[in-house]
Amino acid sequence: MTMTKANLVEIVAETADVPRKQADEVVQVVLNSIVSALRRNEKVELRGFGSFRIRQRHERTGRNPKTGEKVHVPPKKIPYFKPGKHLKEELLHQ
Repeated sequence: MTMTKANLVEIVAETADVPRKQADEVVQVVLNSIVSALRRNEKVELRGFGSFRIRQRHERTGRNPKTGEKVHVPPKKIPYFKPGKHLKEELLHQ
């Protein structure tokens, strides 16, 4: 089973006892804020849950798996999530 954004909105609406539309706006603001901070190369830290940051991957020479031919892989930025201590402990003690 997969937790979707719609599931999260439903949980927020029920827990906070607010209309679904308002819960959707809240969830969207939180997600947009995280993305905006990452675009500014800021680390996003949610105490007890984890942190998001951008990692820089250097350029390298890769290999096309179909042909075996060498290909240039340009540098790129990728999002990275590091779980917090509390989250790790919660998952270990299920």
